[in-house]
Order: sequence, then C-alpha cells, then structure tokens
Amino acid sequence: MLRSVFAKTLWDQRRGIIFWAIGIAAVGVLYAAFYPSINNPEMEAALEAYPQGLLDAIGFTDITTAEGYIGSTTYGLLGPVLVIIFAGAFGAGAIAGEEESGRLDILLAHPVERWQVVLQRAGALLVALLLAGAVLLLAMLAASGPAQFSSIGASNLAAATVQLVLLGLVFGCLALAVGAATGRRGLALGVLAVLGIATYLANTLGPSVEAITWTRDISPFHYFSGGAPLRNGWQPADALILLGVSIVLVALAIAGFRRRDVAV
Repeated sequence: MLRSVFAKTLWDQRRGIIFWAIGIAAVGVLYAAFYPSINNPEMEAALEAYPQGLLDAIGFTDITTAEGYIGSTTYGLLGPVLVIIFAGAFGAGAIAGEEESGRLDILLAHPVERWQVVLQRAGALLVALLLAGAVLLLAMLAASGPAQFSSIGASNLAAATVQLVLLGLVFGCLALAVGAATGRRGLALGVLAVLGIATYLANTLGPSVEAITWTRDISPFHYFSGGAPLRNGWQPADALILLGVSIVLVALAIAGFRRRDVAV
C-alpha cells in the first residue's frame, strides 16, 4: 500500500489524469490547427460585420492574429472549460466523493489528521493539473510550426499554460472546499458550475455594463487572461493572486472538514 494520501490519490486517479491530459491537449491542438484557415482577409472582412460588443463578449476581437485566435480558443474558452471540469471533478471527489462512496472511513481509520488529508489531496490536484498543463504545452509547441502560430513563442505559451493551470486550481480548490464542508459531491459540482459561469460572464460582459464593471476585478478569469500572457508573456502578479485564492480555499476546506461529523 502507498504510504501517503498524496501518492495514493495520484495512483488511484492515474488513468483519469492521463485521459484528461491527452484529451485537453488533443482539443487544444485540434482547434489550433484551424488557424491557417482563419488568418486571411476574408475572415477579417466577415468579422467586421459583427457588432463589436458581441465580439468582445465571446473573445473574438483579435481572432485573425495568432495570439488572438489561440487566446480565444485553446486558451480562451475550450481550454478553461475542460480544465475546470477536470479540476472540479477531482476536487469534488477528493473528500465528498470518498465520503459518499464509504471509502473515507477507511482512510480516517489510519493515523492521519484531517488537515493532512485535505492538504495532500490539494497537492495531488495541483500535480494533476501540472501534468495536464505540461502535456498541453508540449502538444502546442509541437503544433505551432505546422499550424503557423510559432510567432507566439515558447515562453508565452508556457506563461499562458501556467495561468490556465492556476485557473483550474482555483476552481478545483473551490470544489474541494465545498465538498469538504458539506460532504456532498453534487453540491460541490453545482456550486462550481454556478460560480464558473457567473465569473466568466463577469469577466466578459462586466466591462460592457457600467453597473457591474467592478465584478470583473473579482473574477478569476480576469487574472487568468487579463494580462494577455500569449502576447505579453509572464504575469507574476496575476499568478500570485490565483495561487493566493487557491490557498485560501484550501484553508476553508480544512476548517470545514475539521468541524463537522463525517457521514461514514
């Protein structure tokens, strides 16, 4: 038997991590491969027929450039959606899923504190996301030449991938916190879905509505893509904010898990 909760979690989830990593990378490369067909004057002319507000809302303001297209597809909507689903499922299952399945009592029967369980499960979540990010980055670097977006550069692709990993970490830790506090996996996923959609809309539509402009500043998506890492490179301040939010959510998960009776 593996000696740590961290190692056992990664071992138990190894197939899911591999499948998700390959799937995220495959979808990212698939959409990136369409860039040569987008990069033409006809597409620019077609986009001019759409209202600017609509283009801003869906993130297609600069889709005919490499940074704009990759930032609107792989790193703009599709990538974040897949990474958030992956991280959310991982986080919701880390405590609540184990509790609902009846396996948590076996774990807690061992000499391990509840805070250690939460920390090691959160650590496993981070490693899983880093592995998925690494596969995505390698796949995008391999495709950058054939798909004609090598102008972005390896460093900027790495910067965007790190921001994507940290975005997933925020939502994964959110699901972990709700699941640890309630013991209900479905509730954790529901909260994740509601806040994911709400914060995405706050980032995309908030700037267009004066009364809710402030909501963009509390959206994780703003700190994920607001600094345009594909164009501007590394964004350490934004990365630290996302990491800080994740740490706070893990602390809340520990507090919630420690103060309630476990239904096992």
